[in-house]
Amino acid sequence: MLMKEYRICMPLTVDEYRIGQLYMISKHSCEQSGGGEGVEVVRNEEDIHPQHGLGQLTEKRIYLSSKLPSWAAAFVPRIFYVTEKAWNFYPYTITEYSVSFLPKFSIRIETRFENNNGNNSYVFGDTPTPEKNVSFLDILSDPIPEKHYKESEDLSRWQSSKTGRGPLEKGWTDDHKPIMCSYKRVQCSFEVYGFQTRTEEFIHRNIQDILLVGHRQAVAWIDEWHGLSLEEVREYEQAMQEKTNSKVKSSQNNTGPSAAPRPVFSRSISVTDERSLKKMGVTTAAMSDPSAPSVPQSPIRLNSTPE
Repeated sequence: MLMKEYRICMPLTVDEYRIGQLYMISKHSCEQSGGGEGVEVVRNEEDIHPQHGLGQLTEKRIYLSSKLPSWAAAFVPRIFYVTEKAWNFYPYTITEYSVSFLPKFSIRIETRFENNNGNNSYVFGDTPTPEKNVSFLDILSDPIPEKHYKESEDLSRWQSSKTGRGPLEKGWTDDHKPIMCSYKRVQCSFEVYGFQTRTEEFIHRNIQDILLVGHRQAVAWIDEWHGLSLEEVREYEQAMQEKTNSKVKSSQNNTGPSAAPRPVFSRSISVTDERSLKKMGVTTAAMSDPSAPSVPQSPIRLNSTPE
């Protein structure tokens, strides 16, 4: 299991981001949905967590069929999805990801929001993350995949008419007021012999892209959500969830008959190593090195909730 901690600062307060986060997640999910893929919200309701008490539980299905490597496409359901379960105890959240046909795959993200610039090593109340596993992500200067760049979300050009904030400048985290930090402790596990280390590192690289894009959008869209009440943003969230679900289901229902059918298996397949795959007639070249040029450079969006 590979564990890392990411710290992402924003020119907001923790109270402001409670609204901004809900708005950003809803709008972002809707933008990313279509063509039979995207995010379907299964439930979003108050519930009791056995350890943390009352919180908001959201369960989603993230459809990713076209993101699969070719060797896996023949062995999974035609409509493939990742299950996301997120508990919101703001300013603390827990998000978990699982895949039904990959029982040895999991991602767990703990998040804590604080009004500082990322200088609290004890934010999770236990042993600090080793320094070598801590990464500071800069929403201003760190690069994102070109396909996700929008001039309107470039924080070196952004300026908020409602708050007067922006544009951000080099070194902004040293003296900007207000400032907050999103601390994220990410544990990724893919316990398949021969693929574990490279796959976990590949997933972490994509998580970094996802976090940068999501946090940039939350800031860039501030004039759309700033001043909304919690009740108003929940209404917006509900409306966007209905729209997103409709887009995903409509696209799936309209999948043409010309789409190539995939074999149907009545039992799960356990992949233990490369030799086993070759015995099954599966070519593993596509997974030889997740950092190779053959791997798409845009992020595989396992996380529908950039937070």
